[in-house]
Amino acid sequence: MLNTLINGHKLNGFSTEEIGDDHLYTGIETPMREDAFALSDEEKKEQIADLFGQIMDVMGLDLTDDSLKGTPDRVAKMYIEEIFSGLNPKNKPRVALFDNKYQYNQMLVEKNISFYSNCEHHFVPIVGKAHVAYISSGKVIGLSKLNRIVQYYAKRPQVQERLTNQIARELVTALDTKDVAVIIDAKHLCVSSRGVKDDTSSTVTSYYGGAFNSPDRIAELQNYIQGL
Repeated sequence: MLNTLINGHKLNGFSTEEIGDDHLYTGIETPMREDAFALSDEEKKEQIADLFGQIMDVMGLDLTDDSLKGTPDRVAKMYIEEIFSGLNPKNKPRVALFDNKYQYNQMLVEKNISFYSNCEHHFVPIVGKAHVAYISSGKVIGLSKLNRIVQYYAKRPQVQERLTNQIARELVTALDTKDVAVIIDAKHLCVSSRGVKDDTSSTVTSYYGGAFNSPDRIAELQNYIQGL
């Protein structure tokens, strides 16, 4: 059990200064307050614009400059409508299932799904590709919905382990099957553009459920992803 006290700068018994750039993963649910949606999107954008303008002002930027004066509003709109839109359940993609009339009973793989997320520790981008696979239990899903599920969970402050498990959980629930696999390969700009500044490394996480949790199935899936 994590001993979490954000305002007191304690996480798992350590101060935030002691943790530094260490990678933390507190659970499968995105940490949200109960009143997260008490404000409308417009009210949130208004407040974010005001607060971001204050940050720019503290940094000494001239908010009367033609190039900068619209930045707080642009950032607020981007946060709510784009890069963090996955925080709002109203943006969750609707999933329609269809009978597996082709009687296809092997794995279906949707690979190289591009996504953009943001590290919840520094609010800088995570850029990567997701590979998802499932074996039908009698129903199939439209291919574009696989992409939309990935992007929905990516569009929020994230940790890659959580993102992997959230996508997998959604597919297990939506498809009513345990036979689901998710592999994510991503570059974290909190590693490449700051801190250790390693621009060559990437992070790989995976989930193998049901029939995929076997060496033969994993090898088969890897062959598909790597192009045989």
